[in-house]
Amino acid sequence: MNTQYYIKNYCKIKEARVTLNDNLVFEDDTNELKSFFKNVYKHLELKYAKFFKMDNLSKLSFLAAEYILQNVENSTDRNIAIVLSNRASSLDTDRKHQNSIQDKENYYPSPAIFVYTLPNIAIGEISIKHQLKSENAFFVFDTFNAEFLCNYARVLLDKNKAESVLCGWVDVDNDNYEGFMYLVSRKGELKHTIKELTNIYQN
Repeated sequence: MNTQYYIKNYCKIKEARVTLNDNLVFEDDTNELKSFFKNVYKHLELKYAKFFKMDNLSKLSFLAAEYILQNVENSTDRNIAIVLSNRASSLDTDRKHQNSIQDKENYYPSPAIFVYTLPNIAIGEISIKHQLKSENAFFVFDTFNAEFLCNYARVLLDKNKAESVLCGWVDVDNDNYEGFMYLVSRKGELKHTIKELTNIYQN
């Protein structure tokens, strides 16, 4: 018999809105991505200077994770694996890096950009902030893949690789962005199933 796991918390960041467990926690009137992320950062009352050096994919991932993990304090709860996904890896930042290479008049690829041309850097930023040392992985799919994430999280928990799993879909393409992140745990009220996960993501 399969062990039942649960969705403890979930956060959505899209269209200048942030919801936590379907409750609106922040809304902005800006259409500019950089400004929106900065305003969300202020809303969280964070003091993490490194945030402003991150690329947009890492900022989106970092902010969504912060809403979910800010109340996770004890060491057992912090045994958290991270499994993220999106449709194009770090393409948004890769383009910026490519543009810096092609500019013959100002040729010098910026190390600040190059650092973020791997999607797992987003996981690294979350791990550093919250001192997480568990399993982690980043996958690329055409669309949000509830079945894969659900099954992958189950394997990690079944094999005791972690006590909980932070999963999500974090996608950035120019000014288009979508963040959906959730924490899978051994206790809770909302069952972690493919059907439930799909419903939460779509609604």
